[in-house]
Amino acid sequence: MTLQPLTPVNCAGLLQPGCSLLQLDGEVLLFGQKGWPKRSCPTGVFGVRFKNGELKLRAISFSSDSCYLPPLRCPAVCRLDPYDGLPESYLIHGGRTPNNEISSSLYMLTMDSRGCNRKLTLRCKEKELVGEVPGARYGHTISIVQSLGKTACVLFGGRSYMPAGERTTESWNSVVDCPPQVYLFDLEFGCSSVHTLPELSDGQSFHLALAREDCVYILGGHSLTSDCRPPRLFRLRVELLQGSPLLSCEALESGISISSAIITRTGPAHQYIILGGYQSNSQKRLECNTVTLDEKGIHIEPLEPPKWTPDIIHSRTWFGGSAGEVSILLGVPTEGRPSQPDIHYFYQVNFETEGEGKEGEGTQGCSQESTDYDSTPLEDSEELYFGREPHELEDSSDRYEDTYNEEDEEDESQTGYWIKCSFGCQVDPNTWEPYYSTELHRPAMIFCSRGEEGHWVHAQCMELSETLLVKLSQGSKKYFCLDHGGLPYQEMTPPRQVMPLKRTPMKVKDRQTPTTIKMSPAKKSFFRKLFD
Repeated sequence: MTLQPLTPVNCAGLLQPGCSLLQLDGEVLLFGQKGWPKRSCPTGVFGVRFKNGELKLRAISFSSDSCYLPPLRCPAVCRLDPYDGLPESYLIHGGRTPNNEISSSLYMLTMDSRGCNRKLTLRCKEKELVGEVPGARYGHTISIVQSLGKTACVLFGGRSYMPAGERTTESWNSVVDCPPQVYLFDLEFGCSSVHTLPELSDGQSFHLALAREDCVYILGGHSLTSDCRPPRLFRLRVELLQGSPLLSCEALESGISISSAIITRTGPAHQYIILGGYQSNSQKRLECNTVTLDEKGIHIEPLEPPKWTPDIIHSRTWFGGSAGEVSILLGVPTEGRPSQPDIHYFYQVNFETEGEGKEGEGTQGCSQESTDYDSTPLEDSEELYFGREPHELEDSSDRYEDTYNEEDEEDESQTGYWIKCSFGCQVDPNTWEPYYSTELHRPAMIFCSRGEEGHWVHAQCMELSETLLVKLSQGSKKYFCLDHGGLPYQEMTPPRQVMPLKRTPMKVKDRQTPTTIKMSPAKKSFFRKLFD
């Protein structure tokens, strides 16, 4: 058992509480970065590489037929092993956006292709559910069960905003536990159903969910209603009968008081190691446990923890996830040390004993990691799924020329969409929400022509109506902001009336005109009688 420090190379700002790490085709992926995706990685998904105590990232691209995947924090993530001809994939449901909106979408992430240099390309598709669909939430779990030759997904727990009818100005951003209902849906047709079980009386979130065949074991969790972490352990059995599924729940006695724990798999069998998490609002859980699932049920045994460093022991919060079999990644904040350039310290915990192999598959357990040191929600949470690259060459990552470098990003506090455009600018990248119908992920801006070279300002800060903003964007006239004499209700200057030029035809130089003969009325009468 070892505890090794890791040094993030120009990427520490992206590894934040609430992000997730996935493993596809032997490659580790970072999903749910801090903030919205940047220009150097518009997908917001990065490949993660460990080497010689360093942590490096590189941008991952999506296929042309992929949908947009927002950077979600604290989603429910579940790995699907290949079955029925379907490839290895990940399910991602719910989570919080950088604008603190809660998602209710379900995404499926698969591998699309690999280039000649082993560069990975992913495909992301949004799955539509019909029937009794789970609402927007975060801090919940998804598990895969198999019964009678069928496969289904089990969703449970989580938190969400208060219902719209109950929200007030003071409690607008308050969250509550989702009702303790179990959602069951299949991936082929997207049919979803909800089930209420009497044993599940209280909502819970940031718990562990371990699945084996037709059983899901729900361990620990935090309840906002009682603000506690009772030592709960439930066994949820799902029978996928023809027509209507049958669900049953049993409360077991060998539970653990824990939330936001990290779990890693220790072998091909259903054997796991649990580390980290919290046992109270002000106390981390420094113990470790081994968990085994078999035909008889679940078995939880204590395990000697690693020798923690003072930074880990004295930190109020921590987060992390599985780094492959018998390996865990930990992150702790650099509290009270302004001289430290990075926001977090990172460590790799290795439970591997001498003689065991280092290659293995990623965990299939679901966990939710909470990181805020707060007496109530412990809001920011983390679900990390980490893995290894067993068949990748040792020096293959050094050949990539697109390694992510945080220093290459533009400082959006000085340039870009998140500048302080004027003296009364109110746009905050952490709390901004779309104001105009044309906005999606960035605030609308307009160019002010006053000054030496002009400057950009936020349309919302200039109090522009959407109609006027559209007119200004379509026209070619100059705009002046409020700081330079402009008015919020200024209209477009009417276009100058330009009189059309009269084009007179030029005389043709050698043009022949018909000859005319001047005759008196008497001669005209004579010739008329002559020809008649």
